Amino acid sequence: MTYTVGYIIGSLSKDSINRKLMDALVKLAPESLTFVEIPIADLPVYNRDVDADYPEVAVEYKKAIEATDALVYATPEYNRSIPGSLKNAIDWASRPYGDNAFAGKPVGIIGASPGAIGTALAQQHLRNILAYLDARTLGQPEAFVQFTDDRFADDGTVRDAETRDFLTDWLTAFCEWAEHCST
Repeated sequence: MTYTVGYIIGSLSKDSINRKLMDALVKLAPESLTFVEIPIADLPVYNRDVDADYPEVAVEYKKAIEATDALVYATPEYNRSIPGSLKNAIDWASRPYGDNAFAGKPVGIIGASPGAIGTALAQQHLRNILAYLDARTLGQPEAFVQFTDDRFADDGTVRDAETRDFLTDWLTAFCEWAEHCST
C-alpha cells in the first residue's frame, strides 16, 4: 500500500534545519510513502471570529491535511516549546469546533536542533496538543536529532551512516504505524 504523507515544518525560516531534516527523510523514504509539503507560512493568525467564513488560504491548508493518509511534523524548539507559527497552523486545522482535520490521522513527530537533546521538549508539547485533537501519534521510536554539519549536507543528504540508519529505521516504524492506523 502507498501512503500520501503530508509534512509540516514548524519553522518559517528558508534555511531551517528542520527543512533540511525533512529533505533527508524524503530522500530516505521507502517507495510506499509519498511526501507532500503542507506549507504554513501564509496562514494569518487564527481568530475564532472567522470560523463561519474561513479565509481561502486556511480552507486550502485544511483540505491539504484532509487529503493525506498521514502527517509528519518536523518541529524546532523555541523557548522549550513549539513555534507560535506551528501552534497557529494546528489551530486553523482543528477549528471550528467539531471540524477537526486531525481526528484519527496517524502522525509522526521529529525535530532537529544543534543541541544534544534535540527538540525533546517541543515534541512533548506537540504530542500533548495532538493527543487532545485525537491524532494518532507514533510513540516509539522518538526522534530527537542533533543537527551538525558532519551529519547533514545543506541539501538534506545524510552524511553520517549511523544517522542515516536511525532515520531509515524511524521511517520504517512510521510506515508501519500508518499501516496499523489505517486498518
